[in-house]
Amino acid sequence: MKHLLVLLFLVSSGFILQAQNGRKVQDSIAKDSVASKRNELQTVEIIGRSTKKYNSDYSFSATKIAALNKDIPQSISSITKELIADKGAIYLADAVKMASGVIPASYYNQYTIRGISQNEEGQIINGMRTRQYYFLQPLTSNIERVEVIKGPSSATFSSVDPGGSINMVTKKPLAIDRKEVSFTVGSFSTLRGTLDFTGPLNESKTLLYRVNGAYQEAKSFRDLVNNKSFLFSPSFSYIPNEKTAFNTELILSDMTGVLDRGQPIFGASAGVTNLNKTPISLNLGASGDYFKSKEMILTTNFAHKFNSKIGFNASYMKQTWTEDLQEHRTTNAFAVDLNNQPVTSLAMMQYVQRQQYWDIDNLTAYFNFDFKTGPLKHKLLTGYDLSSWNKNKGGGQNAARGFLLNDGTVANSFVPANASNYQTVTVNGTVLPKPNVNFFDLNNPSYALRNTEDYVLNVRTALPSALTTTNAIYIQDQIQIQKFTFLLGLRNEWFEDVTNYKTNNELTVKKSALLPRVGITYAVNSSINVYTTYLEGYQPQSNTTTLMPQTGSLPAGSLFKPLESDLKEVGFKATFLNNSMSFNAAIYEINQRNILMNANDPVNPDLLITRGSERSRGFECDLAGYITADWQINASYSYIDAEITNDANTALIGARKQNTPKNSANLWTRYNFASDSELKGFGIGLGMQYQSSKVPWFTRDFTLPDFTIFDAALYYKPNNSQVQIAVNAGNLLNKTYWLGAQNYLRLFPGSPRNASLTVTYKF
Repeated sequence: MKHLLVLLFLVSSGFILQAQNGRKVQDSIAKDSVASKRNELQTVEIIGRSTKKYNSDYSFSATKIAALNKDIPQSISSITKELIADKGAIYLADAVKMASGVIPASYYNQYTIRGISQNEEGQIINGMRTRQYYFLQPLTSNIERVEVIKGPSSATFSSVDPGGSINMVTKKPLAIDRKEVSFTVGSFSTLRGTLDFTGPLNESKTLLYRVNGAYQEAKSFRDLVNNKSFLFSPSFSYIPNEKTAFNTELILSDMTGVLDRGQPIFGASAGVTNLNKTPISLNLGASGDYFKSKEMILTTNFAHKFNSKIGFNASYMKQTWTEDLQEHRTTNAFAVDLNNQPVTSLAMMQYVQRQQYWDIDNLTAYFNFDFKTGPLKHKLLTGYDLSSWNKNKGGGQNAARGFLLNDGTVANSFVPANASNYQTVTVNGTVLPKPNVNFFDLNNPSYALRNTEDYVLNVRTALPSALTTTNAIYIQDQIQIQKFTFLLGLRNEWFEDVTNYKTNNELTVKKSALLPRVGITYAVNSSINVYTTYLEGYQPQSNTTTLMPQTGSLPAGSLFKPLESDLKEVGFKATFLNNSMSFNAAIYEINQRNILMNANDPVNPDLLITRGSERSRGFECDLAGYITADWQINASYSYIDAEITNDANTALIGARKQNTPKNSANLWTRYNFASDSELKGFGIGLGMQYQSSKVPWFTRDFTLPDFTIFDAALYYKPNNSQVQIAVNAGNLLNKTYWLGAQNYLRLFPGSPRNASLTVTYKF
């Protein structure tokens, strides 16, 4: 497989060299250069990106200043809206997996990046941290591009994951009129409609607008799983002169679905269990389960240049988010008989209700200065960040689990010596202690509507109100001398966590950290840069979990040491064909310490533990852009050697990290037939995804096998028409594969063969 990938990149590079003198490519690049000049005028992304290609040349979020990706001493993978549309990537996971080293670990909005599992339960939107659970996948309709900024970017963002940060950049207004509507029908009863309108609102084009909207209903190949999603996002930019610019954006999102906890395997036996023993459609949920997520995000950006040397930028984000959950799910254990022996055809179940309400405030403000000291050119930036997450009063979680006693109360575990104290039930001729929530019979699945009033809610937790605040000041200097560019940064964070906020028994934990950033870039020539970088990360543990019901009267920040990390990286970045094609490669090492994770204790499913340390080393590369004016490609490859380096369980030291394939690769390419050919108006797309084997999250008794799947698409756009018809097909060979797993009762199979039809009209 690795030889195939190397060959792919060599062949692609050969096409690039052959096409360098192609007139069509040069014409395309000339148009992109005009757009790039306009983007250089921005220091905060207020005007949208008008180019239409698979690669993005720049990033605003990685360094808080407008910078070409090739000049940033850090690996950044970008997935643009054009690639998202051509691939038919409806959800974020469908898009972000195209980036090297990014592995979806489940059905949730949850990934491993460079072998490091995400801890933070939120998303970064336009460089600012939001707060929400990751259970339902966000739609991509309002996304301009997805940036995966690799490594612990704590010098840029507050409280970030050591493996990397996924930054969703939303679509901004354009100064040209563009309108687009699309309708999609597909497998699993998928129905979807989107719109994207943008343009100027006055003749002087100082006031611009953009409106994005989407509505979707979809089921799944998984039993009982369905979702409805609504998204509405208007945005306005006001640019009264060349020195000042404003942008205001609203995102309204309403998602209702079912949490899919994965496929169970019964009769599990280490080393011999067949993962095909149950159908990939099998789900342990129940009819009537639901998960509702509503959020509103309002963001305002302001940029002003006092003169050619001094500028000021500020952004404020306000978010409200609510969660309403009702679900049946396994306790990650099988039933037991009266001798306390597992009955592997019966899964122990629990019933959970949860509601919570959040208010989030984010503020970032900074000055930037351009000046010289002798031969040195400086881009100096100094600023302040505030991130405030307020979990409001009124939230709570109820649960029913365990075994029923004769007096009607509940015991969390079964004790054979006291078997006479338990109620019993006979299933398939076996006498068992009676569960509070009825078993799920893996041999005879039943999705009958359950009467939740029969349950004894033995776990009732009022989620304590809380206020988590991070204040930070930082200074960054990008220093250029001849062919060298140095990126030096220092950030100081003050973290405060208040549990039982605004009550008589407030408990406060305070922490602080000083975080350095050092990067060096050397320009070999105008197209090739090499770089090296060192970064540190810091994440207080009360930032890494939302509920923490097991901490009692103490905030988690006082129970667990902060998650600390560091990154060492060496890389190579190149552009070809006047920026029509980009190639990035990096070698890295990430170390993280004090990892907080679930203890996987069936008696106490919410119990958390810390792991000593983990290390990830690897190589990755990304190739994206035009081969010719009619042929685009996006390809990536990643090799990850991630292992546990210290753990209380000495047997785990040196073991592979969970849910991380050593080798992974992605390819998507689109070719449009020339206007003078017999197939004019047609285009084809081909894709491939490969992952080597993975170890599940909580058990090492089995391994998820490697897989290779193929996708394809057919496009038709008649000449002089504004209509495009696209047919996308996924998993063409109907391969059975698994994205990830937690244990025998939670495997996450990939989708079988599927197809969609999308009609898009631009006017």
